[in-house]
Amino acid sequence: MTDPSRRKLIIAIDGPAGAGKSTVAARVARKLGYVNLESGAMYRALALKAIEWDVAFDDEEALLKLARESRITLQPTVGGNRVLLDGRDVSARIRERDVTEAASKVSVHPSVRQWMVERQRELGLGGGIVMEGRDIGTKVFPDADLKVFLDADPVIREQRRLDQQKIKGASAESMAAELRERDRRDRTRAASPLVAASDAVIVDSTNLSEDEVVERIEHLAEEKFTASK
Repeated sequence: MTDPSRRKLIIAIDGPAGAGKSTVAARVARKLGYVNLESGAMYRALALKAIEWDVAFDDEEALLKLARESRITLQPTVGGNRVLLDGRDVSARIRERDVTEAASKVSVHPSVRQWMVERQRELGLGGGIVMEGRDIGTKVFPDADLKVFLDADPVIREQRRLDQQKIKGASAESMAAELRERDRRDRTRAASPLVAASDAVIVDSTNLSEDEVVERIEHLAEEKFTASK
């Protein structure tokens, strides 16, 4: 599926936390020979800078100023994106729990989201990308060639996240509560709430393996390639 003569698609994958978007998007991108643009990593990088610079998560004006003064770069590698913040590799640090939670708070601000959307559109203008997030098909690339909304039962999503982080006991209960609160914020925020685009294909991964989800999206992409001939 990496025929260079084919038109390069823009593939948008949206969905709630714990649905498996990041892993699936990375695998689909590798299969197609595309770039995986991970929007969540960009928000996490900004959240990390807010933590380091002691900028309040509820200070929208200060966060926007911080964003405008930041350089957030995604460098695709075989093992996934390398994330640079002002030239510094923060790939591992932004995956830590405090940054992930902070990113959810930073991302609710309309002006911050608009700044991010503009950067993301610049990165994906040429096509040949798989981009995942929470408003890619509705806000960032509303004209994407293929839109997928990847979802799963909330209990399953919580368990997957706990397994991924290897968290048990009281910490597991706390993590599950944070995931539910993040879902609430994502779905009820005023700016670009989490919702499936009207023309998105809903893929419920509750009873699907990761391989099956990837194969499903590959098949949908193949249909788009065929239709565009």
